[in-house]
Amino acid sequence: MARVALVTGGTRGIGAAISIGLKKAGYSVAATYGGNDEAAAKFKEEHGIPVFKWDVSDFEACRAGVAAVEAEVGPVDVLVNNAGITRDTTLHKMTVEKWSAVISTNLDSLFNMTRNVIEGMRERGFGRIISISSINGQKGQFGQANYSAAKAGVVGFSKAVAQENAAKGITVNVVAPGYIGTEMVRAVPEEVLNTKIIPQIPVGRLGEPEEIADCVAFLAADNAGFITGATITANGGQYMA
Repeated sequence: MARVALVTGGTRGIGAAISIGLKKAGYSVAATYGGNDEAAAKFKEEHGIPVFKWDVSDFEACRAGVAAVEAEVGPVDVLVNNAGITRDTTLHKMTVEKWSAVISTNLDSLFNMTRNVIEGMRERGFGRIISISSINGQKGQFGQANYSAAKAGVVGFSKAVAQENAAKGITVNVVAPGYIGTEMVRAVPEEVLNTKIIPQIPVGRLGEPEEIADCVAFLAADNAGFITGATITANGGQYMA
């Protein structure tokens, strides 16, 4: 029987690539989304991956959502914490609402989701938890104190949970992408991409969402069981941690 993978924010951008990549690798995939019903319906129709809508910043919603996934698809073997938002502004202009929204969605969600699958993984003696951080969680970024703090927290959370669960056959790892050619990034004016962003990347190009998906699929595999508490930096050499 195929292992079950649950990808949060799994219907668009990097999350969609991860969902599709895991399905191609043989997993039974479920993808969550937060608000774009039209995009989620299109994704489900095109790729045959069931979608589930809930707010990952809400613990009770995550508990109910995981239960729904497990009832329809099966017990979760692989959790990919990908859901995230930005609310960019410099700290001296940042509101409590902008701080809290990003911390809740990008960091609290790791607790909300992982807490609701970890007991089952421990009982079954197998689990893969992979969380998506960011180059900006490693080096910081002007105008992103909230986002950088949350994405740095992803790494600390993962290292702690990795230690707690290694003896139970559960690995906990992080992928930290740099600039990836998602719809959002490619909407940046071409002049800005070519003069401000790509020159900072030693390989001379944006990353592709599928390259991040490949990192996730590697960490999710049964034969990646000796890798835990690690962070894969996939940023084209822009920042070497």
